[in-house]
Amino acid sequence: MTVFKNAVALLGLTIAELVLAKAGIGARIAALEASNSSTLQYPSQFTQNIMPKPIHSHNDYWRDVPLLTALSFGVTSVEADVWFINNTLFVGHEEAALTPDRTFDSLYVQPLVQILEQMNPKNAFTEGQTRPNGVWDTASDIPLQLLVDMKTNGEATLPPVLDALSPLRERGYLSTFTDGAFTQSAVLAIGTGNTPLAQVQALSPRDFFFDAPLTGLEDTAVNWDPTLSPIASTDFAAAVGWNGLGTISDAQLSNLTKFINDAKARGINSRFWNTPEWPVFARENIWRVLLNNGAFWLNADDLEAASQF
Repeated sequence: MTVFKNAVALLGLTIAELVLAKAGIGARIAALEASNSSTLQYPSQFTQNIMPKPIHSHNDYWRDVPLLTALSFGVTSVEADVWFINNTLFVGHEEAALTPDRTFDSLYVQPLVQILEQMNPKNAFTEGQTRPNGVWDTASDIPLQLLVDMKTNGEATLPPVLDALSPLRERGYLSTFTDGAFTQSAVLAIGTGNTPLAQVQALSPRDFFFDAPLTGLEDTAVNWDPTLSPIASTDFAAAVGWNGLGTISDAQLSNLTKFINDAKARGINSRFWNTPEWPVFARENIWRVLLNNGAFWLNADDLEAASQF
């Protein structure tokens, strides 16, 4: 036994290490994980091993855990319906769903601040960093798109929304257009619903953008470009009319590709909402046609299904 121990010592191994080595890699992994070794920990591992995908979490606030559920599936765009009532921005689909605790700040702004602070540690390694990391450990240059669907009067709701975004703005986490240049950051905030176009156009610098009408980009009254509208959306049923059953007609496909190409020519990403969720094969037929023809965002209610599509 003494000879064995001396041999082990010469190899620089402890008995425990030798046992682990003999047991195989699985045991070594388990032992390291159980030890909470600092070699397995790093600041930005909050989204470790999650691959970001161009999926939009429609009505994200309906998730069991808003925002975080979407991030867990690699979803890179989330949507919050906001209501400006009694000087507070509440989140919910309709008035009956509102509660005092479910606010824009509590569900989206503060969680994003906490996540991004974790993803952007201040230390000797990051002293020369010129742009904040986004929420994705695997792709820190991809911003999270935050759609704010204003349900109350847009002109009254926009100022408090801009104010609510201040914690992100103050830390440099909002993508911004100023002095003719667009600077991408960790979050791309965009207004939809009752968001007032004229007020968004007037913002300077602009760190809150406008969801353009995908079927109306040829309107020359507005210069639709990514510095105003990084995204353009429309109702799929109204714009295309295919329910996913059977084969899409040539006329329907022509409409679909026209809208997508109109947006793409302007550097704008397209999104179609109101795609059917059931039957599942019909939903997936539509998703397939959208992706095959250049639609950027896959609008989804079932995030798990979309992330595995």
